Amino acid sequence: MISALALLSSLLWGTADFFGGVASRRMRSLTVVGWSQAFGLVLVAVVELASGGPDGTRWLPWAITAGLVGMAGLTCFYAALASGTMGVVSPIAALGAIVPVLAGLLSGDRLTRWQVAGMVIGLIGAVTASGPELTGGMRGRSVMLAGIAGLAFGVAQLAIQRGSRSDPVATMLGMRVTSVATLLLLALVLRSLGGVRRAHLPILVITGVADVSANLLYGLSSARGTPSVVAVLGGLYPVATVLLGAVFLGERMMPVQRAGVGCAMIGIVLLAAG
Repeated sequence: MISALALLSSLLWGTADFFGGVASRRMRSLTVVGWSQAFGLVLVAVVELASGGPDGTRWLPWAITAGLVGMAGLTCFYAALASGTMGVVSPIAALGAIVPVLAGLLSGDRLTRWQVAGMVIGLIGAVTASGPELTGGMRGRSVMLAGIAGLAFGVAQLAIQRGSRSDPVATMLGMRVTSVATLLLLALVLRSLGGVRRAHLPILVITGVADVSANLLYGLSSARGTPSVVAVLGGLYPVATVLLGAVFLGERMMPVQRAGVGCAMIGIVLLAAG
């Protein structure tokens, strides 16, 4: 059950990244983040009300950290996708999963040999599924943005894990309130809401709902399962992004991408069996 929740979070993250990347080719990345985060806030607020309210305040510092760092990571990630090559951007960002994995191991996570093998193979699969391009005219700015996004994602995932130990739903609510409030303040300073039109709303809703749902499922699975294992399973989101690109955009999967998807599947089986 825990593994299924973590895998579902990776599927939703991959979906959010795909639609967020597409939207960022039509609008500024900061606009995409702001509006999608706002729609996600509405959803998680409803869930929080239905659950009866927050449990204590120990989750609050982690929620604020996740909100600020995650917002910065998404802005950099969408900007990198809009200006760079996804085959470089996605693998670099996917490496952010190493942060919560290492934190879990240092905190005393006990793993079987099969789980260790599954983690290694799964991380390799997540990176290679994106089809890393080691040659070509990739600009340094996009590589730098992808690196910042990956580090930010890793730190945000770690903060979500820690906050979810107290209250997963409240952590998500605090995370979204922090990011939306920050972006709203920025919008007031710039005196602009990003020029969003009615036609843009569906893709922004999908992006926001998928992202906050992924965060919530990741937090729930982290609170109940082994954090380092959950981090790897949740970090398989590039597989979903690539598959969606193949289905909706007609993008052809390279041999290295097919191998990456295969590695990801093997890693999932090993982690579940362990």
